[in-house]
Amino acid sequence: MAEVVLEGVTKVYPGGVAAVKNLDLEIRDRELLVLVGPSGCGKSTTLRMIAGLEEVTEGNISIGGRKVNDVPPRDRDIAMVFQNYALYPHMTVYKNMAFGLMLRGFPKAEIKQRVTETARVLGIEALLDRKPKALSGGQRQRVAVGRAIVRKPEAFLLDEPLSNLDAKLRTEMRAELQKLHRRLETTMIYVTHDQIEAMTLGDRIVVMEDGVVQQLDTPLAVYDHPANRFVAGFIGTPPMNFIDGTLAVKGDKVFFREEAGIELALPGRLQQRMREFVDKAVTLGVRPEGVQNLTPGTKAPEGSTFEATVNVVEPLGNEMIVYISTAKNDLICKVGSDRDIEVGQELEFAVDLEKVHIFDVASGKNMSLNGSAASS
Repeated sequence: MAEVVLEGVTKVYPGGVAAVKNLDLEIRDRELLVLVGPSGCGKSTTLRMIAGLEEVTEGNISIGGRKVNDVPPRDRDIAMVFQNYALYPHMTVYKNMAFGLMLRGFPKAEIKQRVTETARVLGIEALLDRKPKALSGGQRQRVAVGRAIVRKPEAFLLDEPLSNLDAKLRTEMRAELQKLHRRLETTMIYVTHDQIEAMTLGDRIVVMEDGVVQQLDTPLAVYDHPANRFVAGFIGTPPMNFIDGTLAVKGDKVFFREEAGIELALPGRLQQRMREFVDKAVTLGVRPEGVQNLTPGTKAPEGSTFEATVNVVEPLGNEMIVYISTAKNDLICKVGSDRDIEVGQELEFAVDLEKVHIFDVASGKNMSLNGSAASS
């Protein structure tokens, strides 16, 4: 297996549209790296350039230490899995998986050994004589993955391979892909617009917007320490709450103040750092689990509470998603299912001050981060 390195990679389409801009990226040997972002962010274009299906306008791509800019796709020793499976409908599962090896002149005995072994790993041994029309969506996806595995390439490229599956199958296939990656110990680059897939699958994730990498780090680091407002809003379900306001000094403490009356004391880790931004317009961010309603008899820390009206309650079994509104903002909180909350109630809520982020309004940069939270 091998590492994949992109240096200053740019893709400009006719008409001057830049899909990917000066991308530097190192995918480590045997790593499962996920490219995630909204439609049009450049993630699939990046994958297609690695595969050789798109030409690189500027920059270099190396696979296993070999520059591949001018190497045809068939000679890059990679295998790609698409979202539409791309199986040959007139061929059996066995022939679909064996076809690429047959074109490369592998001996029949080795083809049979590779296909049989791969089918066993994927749990599709009983399907080898069937044709694609006789398979379920999950089975077809396994065949498409199996067709890539039998090649034993240096790297696997997966372009939204689960997007055509229903919710249950997607969950099952995510687990299968994780187990498969550990078993094969191979380099995998996975593209998705689904941040849940990114969080659950990736050793590291790359969050992209408008052809530019916004953050590269482990899933938990990206979730806990988003580099900017875009990342904070894109990663996480439900998304992070944002409140616009200013920073102000009250007594000896720095507070976040919203014009309709919400005042939240900044945590100790931010008190000194945020003093230089007093009177500056900022955005406060806090994830839904960082907002809780106060139960009777519960006392919250000073400067952490506000009142809001309950608009919607979504019970999910072990937890509830509660949509609330203040005079100026609509917010989301995530609470335990044991809470007695009903639509229309006026309740007091508390913010976990240690979980707040402060974003610059102009740049979107997360000003709460210190050097230890930087991308790696």
